[in-house]
Amino acid sequence: MITAAEPLRIAVASGKGGTGKTTVAVSLALALGDRTPVELVDCDVEEPNAHLFLAPQITAHEPVEILVPEVDLGRCTFCGLCAAACRFGALAMVARKVLFHPELCHGCGLCALACPERAIREVPRTIGWIEEGDAQGIRFRRGVLNVGEPMATPIVRRLKERIDHERVTILDAPPGTGCPVIETLRGADFAVLVTEPTPFGLHDLRLAAEVTRILGIPTGVVISKDGIGTDTLERYCIEAGITVLLRIPMDRRIAAAYAHGIPLVAAFPEWNEAFRGLYDGILQAAPRAP
Repeated sequence: MITAAEPLRIAVASGKGGTGKTTVAVSLALALGDRTPVELVDCDVEEPNAHLFLAPQITAHEPVEILVPEVDLGRCTFCGLCAAACRFGALAMVARKVLFHPELCHGCGLCALACPERAIREVPRTIGWIEEGDAQGIRFRRGVLNVGEPMATPIVRRLKERIDHERVTILDAPPGTGCPVIETLRGADFAVLVTEPTPFGLHDLRLAAEVTRILGIPTGVVISKDGIGTDTLERYCIEAGITVLLRIPMDRRIAAAYAHGIPLVAAFPEWNEAFRGLYDGILQAAPRAP
């Protein structure tokens, strides 16, 4: 629960990709930009794309590293305790060789603790970077995972460490319900789940809503491509007690603006008021301390 004076931290997520999650996150940030200090954080570090709509001026760039083991073969007795301790299979002992698979290492440091000969030290390995800047009055941050790297969570965690707590923060989450999504959602005051009225949309909304329920995050829904499909999605929201906060119609003009990298509220200024209404709905739904 947050106090009335604290700016909200809003996570915009979706069970599936392509629902319009980034459209909602960017439009919400732009609609609020002249009303309150706003920060947009693109946590989809495997495929960040919010910058395509905001064209930010980047002012800072910082590598993200994790600590990985380096074995001193002069001290190693090849006992295999380090490999046995690793829960992720990043270390293996073959004959009198230590094999290290860096893409499996989570940087937990347990192998170094397990080594009785103190033959393991931790060294940094770069897995990506974060950058920040400004765009149209909005503070902007994004993370980028290096090509071929499997672990996005450390970069998401580093992004969140840099959050400006004096601003309303909008977190553009990755699609799905995996570890990077959970890390993005953790600590959020409210989750906006963007979905579409299709069988796939409903299936993945159920999964995303279950994640926010387990994490104890108040949740609302934005229906994108409204007007297609059936009312099954609406019935689910009623049964689950999830409020539909905004509807974005299936409109070719909106799709065309998106394809040209134009935010919804820039292409159609009348939508600014709708997204301010979305924020007001979030304010009403988010629990706040007196």
